[in-house]
Amino acid sequence: MERWLALELASTIRHDGDGGVTDDLATAHGATRWIHAQADLLTGRVPAGEMAADDDLRVEVIELRRAVRALFARAVSPAAPSSADARQLMPADQALAHLNTVAARETVVPQMDWLPDAGGPTTRLLSAESDPKIRLVAALARAAIDFLSGPQYTQLRACSAPRCVRYFVKSHGRQEWCKPSCGNRARAARHYRRQREAGDDGSAPS
Repeated sequence: MERWLALELASTIRHDGDGGVTDDLATAHGATRWIHAQADLLTGRVPAGEMAADDDLRVEVIELRRAVRALFARAVSPAAPSSADARQLMPADQALAHLNTVAARETVVPQMDWLPDAGGPTTRLLSAESDPKIRLVAALARAAIDFLSGPQYTQLRACSAPRCVRYFVKSHGRQEWCKPSCGNRARAARHYRRQREAGDDGSAPS
């Protein structure tokens, strides 16, 4: 399954397996662990494997996540958004402004190389920002911009399985849930609901 950095950020709010919601960014240690886990997606942009999050960085990433999840909720509308934060979403215009502001914090400059055996000139983008923490939040914001402006935008969904709060990209026409375990849980809940409704109206369960 393809991984998107924006989805990984949004999914740091998740079901805790016990009826509640947990936040992977609740502590600086948790934020550091999450950043390290994204090292492959940040390769070439941020030395994620070497970073340690302090509380200021953690709060910045959380605020960016608020913006991303607000825009995800807008993207899946009119379907219901994730229940984790549906009642406290950042307004969409504020989320857009925040995302663009954070993305612009890192100046990226084009550089040209022309090596003898390359067959012609090549270009690459280099960061003019030396602070890796600024580069990190800017990279997360740009990843969200790329995600929401890409073709996967139209396939973004909020998982409707009981207790799940994830967003996911629909990979086939009949997909309703983010993963098979959520599908199993949703079908079991649906079956239980039908059984209970059948019992309530006095008829025998089918």
